[in-house]
Amino acid sequence: MRSEQAGSKPAVLITGATDGLGRATALLLAQRGYRVFAAGRSAEKRAQLDALARDQKLPLETLHLDVCDDASVNTGVAQVLAKAGAIDVLINNAGVVYIATVEEMSMADWRGQFETNLFGVIRVTQAVLPHMRERRQGRIVMMSSVAGLVTPPTYGPYSASKHAVEAISNALRHELYPFGIATVLIEPGYIVTGIQQAAAELSKSYQEKMTSGPYAKIYGKARDARNSTRAASGTTPEDCAQVILRAVQAKNPKARYTVTPLATFVKWSKRLLSDSLQDALIRRSTGVTRDAR
Repeated sequence: MRSEQAGSKPAVLITGATDGLGRATALLLAQRGYRVFAAGRSAEKRAQLDALARDQKLPLETLHLDVCDDASVNTGVAQVLAKAGAIDVLINNAGVVYIATVEEMSMADWRGQFETNLFGVIRVTQAVLPHMRERRQGRIVMMSSVAGLVTPPTYGPYSASKHAVEAISNALRHELYPFGIATVLIEPGYIVTGIQQAAAELSKSYQEKMTSGPYAKIYGKARDARNSTRAASGTTPEDCAQVILRAVQAKNPKARYTVTPLATFVKWSKRLLSDSLQDALIRRSTGVTRDAR
């Protein structure tokens, strides 16, 4: 990267960086000598991260950036460019999860799901790319999900948004190749962070349907499957940050990096198994059976 060649710290912009995977990645990259701009909406969480960076004397600072707002994104990117002169790495990490069946999810929530997870990614990427293209170098890291490969019940909205992130990343790998810009997908799998509690809050309006609606049994079985996966999850946000670091540092990065054992299993099952076998595995793991009525 040009910044490394010039002897200065490579600049990294991370969205959704004040919690969970984004926060762990921001801290690790700063510890490894990158100049990190950690973007987020919560003033309280930004203040906490800034204080930690000061205490540890890390090259990390936070900024307000709402990926759902054009003006906020443009202002945030301009601030980073004014301070660092370049953005060497963009990590599109901001995301939300709605838990609901396809039929019962309101159109407003469908739009909310895609506004953050897809349009927010596109909005930030479009703001950063002209500067990367001009320099003919850079790296874009897209935080996808194992749900970008397969779709369990009640995760249709979230999974659809991550399938879309996979698609635009595939396009960007080709479109940006002539400019020396690499696009990388990270597919973490289930890692316990604050996103699970946030998902519960976003999905509160469906609580009655979850317990007494026509899909109540599916909601219940899906919840049991999530709890089981949560209990078995031994992968931490710091583990994911290490994978992202490898993707950032690699001279010739892979198109995709999985993080958890589950994500690796799903990646290979997607390639090797038929749709009917994959469906059988998902239904078995989530307890979905034919209604006897």
